[in-house]
Amino acid sequence: MTADRRPAGPRCVALIGPQSAGKTSLAEALLSAAGAIPRKGTIKDGNTVGDSSDEARARQMSTEVNMARYSYLGEDWSLLDCPGAVELSYLSETSLMVADAAVVVCEPVIDRIASLQPVLRTLNDLAIPHMVFINKMDNADIRVRDLMAALQEVSARKLVLRQVPIRDGEDITGYVDLISERAYKYRPGQASELIQMPGDIQDREQEARQELLETLADFDDALLEQLLEEVQPARDEIYDQLKKDLAGDLIVPVLLGAAEPGFGVTRLLKALRHDVPTLDAAIDRLGLPDSTPLAQIFATSLVPHAGRMSYARVWRGNVSLGQTLGGLKIGGMYTVNGGQTDRLDKAGAGEIVAFNRLEGPQTGDLLTEDAVKTPELWPEAPEPVFGLAVAAENRGDEVKLTGALQRLCEEDRSLRYAHVEDTGQLVLEGQGEIQLQIAVDHLRRKFNVAVTGSRPEVPYKETIRKPKRQHARFKRQTGGHGQFADVTVEIAPLARGQGFTFTDKVVGGAVPRGFIPAVERGVQDYLSRGPLGFPVVDLAVTLVDGQHHSVDSSEQAFRTAGRQAMAEALPDCQPILLEEIWKVSIGVPSEHTPRMQRLLSTRRGQIQGFDSHPSWDGWDQVDAFLPRSELADLIVEIRSLTQGVGSYNASFDHLAELAGREADKVVEQRKEA
Repeated sequence: MTADRRPAGPRCVALIGPQSAGKTSLAEALLSAAGAIPRKGTIKDGNTVGDSSDEARARQMSTEVNMARYSYLGEDWSLLDCPGAVELSYLSETSLMVADAAVVVCEPVIDRIASLQPVLRTLNDLAIPHMVFINKMDNADIRVRDLMAALQEVSARKLVLRQVPIRDGEDITGYVDLISERAYKYRPGQASELIQMPGDIQDREQEARQELLETLADFDDALLEQLLEEVQPARDEIYDQLKKDLAGDLIVPVLLGAAEPGFGVTRLLKALRHDVPTLDAAIDRLGLPDSTPLAQIFATSLVPHAGRMSYARVWRGNVSLGQTLGGLKIGGMYTVNGGQTDRLDKAGAGEIVAFNRLEGPQTGDLLTEDAVKTPELWPEAPEPVFGLAVAAENRGDEVKLTGALQRLCEEDRSLRYAHVEDTGQLVLEGQGEIQLQIAVDHLRRKFNVAVTGSRPEVPYKETIRKPKRQHARFKRQTGGHGQFADVTVEIAPLARGQGFTFTDKVVGGAVPRGFIPAVERGVQDYLSRGPLGFPVVDLAVTLVDGQHHSVDSSEQAFRTAGRQAMAEALPDCQPILLEEIWKVSIGVPSEHTPRMQRLLSTRRGQIQGFDSHPSWDGWDQVDAFLPRSELADLIVEIRSLTQGVGSYNASFDHLAELAGREADKVVEQRKEA
């Protein structure tokens, strides 16, 4: 690398892609090829640098962002291995924010290419330079040109193939680099061997190289002029043009390989070293303030026996142990390599570090010496689409559970929790069942709180169809002062959505003014659980008459009389069940739109229509009204029908009557409960 290409500080690359694409295996192969680890571990053996947590090893999948460091040809790098599960995508997005570039890892299976759409869309929206590494090519039985065509369909950026495979029968034994025009033979566990280009691949190599040059020429007039004049550009010109276009997020280079045997890994290391932009490019892209020092937190975690860890990238200046950052003294600073942390006294611009017990600053915050700033550009946490009712196994842990959930939601802002008043449940919400089960495991391991989880109850309500006038008298004599209250109320249904009203029309002091609020409280006491077993809404109660006793009447007596009047009247007011209806917008690739319409119909949905998605080309947005009870596992089926790429958002719209067998079933279940 020439002097003008040498980066100003350590660079950072993120590995991102769908679950099971082989990102952690690729990270292991990169660390091994760079000499950062003595031997390469495997997912099966549970000895990789990444995925070191109990949750990751139990599931054989990444459950959090794995961080590692390596040096290659004298340059320092940070590697972020992002989880591939769609439910954990927000953790990946926040990590991408501090990367100089990303490597999208995918498998050579056309049916799985569609799962790259959310990943590529995020990278495009954030203008993050990225390349594609097609993994597992040692077992591929598909033409690369067919893979490229499928990839181009889901990529808004032009793809540039960097290599063509060398085949020996059904096996891929090496590749030809399309810029250097050198051929290499794969050697398991070693760098590829330079060989003479096989004669039977030269025509394909020339065709693919011409496609590469024509794509690059779309962004450079000088290169275009050379091609038109049939002048072969110099290799250095091609390398530099590719680097420039990648930095501008104009193209997406595509490389081939196989992480497990180490095929193509050294070529990827060299491509990263030459092509990934420097630290300054990321600073400019993010519009970061001109403050020194400057660091940004991109992940937060509570580590058992170590406390809160804030993972950050240093953007400007140096950060030293004992220094003030964000107005707080840095008491602990570490480098991170998978599950291993090493104490660090000083970190410079570009480095990834972990600050220990930096209480206050949250994920996304920018830390200057004296202040914590909000970044201009940071991804919003997605709205929850799946819920789990959680309860402490030990009742003595209930208060502890609330605090643990709060810390858990600080670690991952795509999690939320709330106490649902209508059902009395504590509900943890997130992006799917896997994410919430991981959260439950974290509660046990990190916070020592064991919980049970169940599907949240649906918060039904009830109302009335028929008005009624009701008299109620509460009288009790127990020696000394007794209890006496007499009320007459008129009860009437209200239009849907009008809630509850209480009106006083008593004349002549039949009920003293001081007791009237007690009557209202008694009415509301009953309305919290009506004759069908659910909160009662949309009715008006008017206090029209009553009697009192100068000695025995009290607030408590009139409160009891108000509750008694409602209990006696409402069963005769034709109570009916109400269910919440939510407005749902589903986003899916256009080819899946008919499936979504059928899905909504089977879930009692009222489809309002569909149209092109306002933000994503080739996608549709399907709008519908859907009962709340049908939302519980909706995301599971949407993902199942769309290869994991479909999503939805929903908001409460109105209450609607639920009748027939569905209503009978709900009421019966309530009685049993």
